[in-house]
Amino acid sequence: MPLPAYDEPMRIDAHQHFWDIQRFQYPWMPAGESPLRRNFLPDQLAPILERNNFDGSVVVQANTILEETHWLLELQRHAKFKGARHLVHDEPDVNWLLRADVLRGLSELARRGLPYDLMLRPQHLKLVPRIAEHLPKLRMVIDHIAKPPIATQRLDGWAKDMTAAAEIPQVYCKLSGMITEADPRGWKAEDLKPYVAHVLAHFGPDRLMFGSDWPVCTVAGTWKEVLAAFTQAAGPQTIEARGRLLGATAARFYRLD
Repeated sequence: MPLPAYDEPMRIDAHQHFWDIQRFQYPWMPAGESPLRRNFLPDQLAPILERNNFDGSVVVQANTILEETHWLLELQRHAKFKGARHLVHDEPDVNWLLRADVLRGLSELARRGLPYDLMLRPQHLKLVPRIAEHLPKLRMVIDHIAKPPIATQRLDGWAKDMTAAAEIPQVYCKLSGMITEADPRGWKAEDLKPYVAHVLAHFGPDRLMFGSDWPVCTVAGTWKEVLAAFTQAAGPQTIEARGRLLGATAARFYRLD
């Protein structure tokens, strides 16, 4: 008896950016000459997604100003506000997320059913369980697997704190931003494997999502190379697990319909 046909879920790039350097300042950009210091807009990404059989993407802010948010929504033919993010890793206060005013803002997201992207470094991961204690209904996703030190191949504290975060059911994680945390000139997919294996073991495909981090990734590789590195680092997956990693989890988390 033949197996029933598998209904392929949407393929979604769960993390990418657009920016216009004539319109906004981006203080995080490298000084001087940089491949990032030019405009990156939807008409540049659309053919990349189409060539790789992706149905769409989640665009994430690149500057923490309301004007940029309005501009990003105007760029989309069907504007959809699906969540919020702050560049927490740039805050001088490592405990910024636990401030009373911040928790009040996050509680409003939870009340409205909107998720929060956690832009963290490893030293911030310890805060995630504490946020969840305050706001058990807030859905959160850790961007870029919290930027572990892939270039030095260390896991120690990151692995322990990521395991603790994974124990919270409403916390998800993006497999994104990894090649730029590796050696940007000499990285290999093999370098990513210990980190990808760790989050796969603890979050599972139901709470993990692929993101290209385009165009930031272009300092170390193309969109296609990011996808290939992710595929190699993740290793063999069932069709169903692959479908979740490459879009179904993102579609469910961000309620893309």
